[in-house]
Amino acid sequence: MAVTQQKQAVVAQMKETLSEAKGAVLVGYSGLTVAQVTDLRRKFLAEGVDYKVIKNTLTRIAANELGYEAFSEHLEGPTALATSSTDAVAPARILENFINDTKTEALTVKAGIVEGEVLTAAQVQEIANLPNREGMLSMLLSVLQAPVRNVAYAVKAVAEAKDETVA
Repeated sequence: MAVTQQKQAVVAQMKETLSEAKGAVLVGYSGLTVAQVTDLRRKFLAEGVDYKVIKNTLTRIAANELGYEAFSEHLEGPTALATSSTDAVAPARILENFINDTKTEALTVKAGIVEGEVLTAAQVQEIANLPNREGMLSMLLSVLQAPVRNVAYAVKAVAEAKDETVA
């Protein structure tokens, strides 16, 4: 009886984690060294991403109850889950950078969830290349400032041309 209650608590916790996450990535891991795992955990911690090894069966139950059947299909073999409740792209970006930097084949991206949408591994890799929220806001601000800046340059050029004709 106590074991069943523990499992129900784990499923409830996993449902809460998945429903509150803006971004989540299922990670297949096999053959990582302790140093690599420690380095990866530090990178996740620095950006506020939670990373933990999960039980496939209990996570599958939680995912199915939330309507993430396509996500639960990837719960096979050694699996970990990286989630962020603040930045939808952070888990994917950190994993992709880690895989590229270490050239390791011990980590594989299985699937992901971003803003409630289940993504394939290829889609997770695509969003990993997106800048973070601050970078996107900076790009938007730059685009919004461009017309004003161009008008200022045109007015300055007209004023300088007028000064040259007077002189």
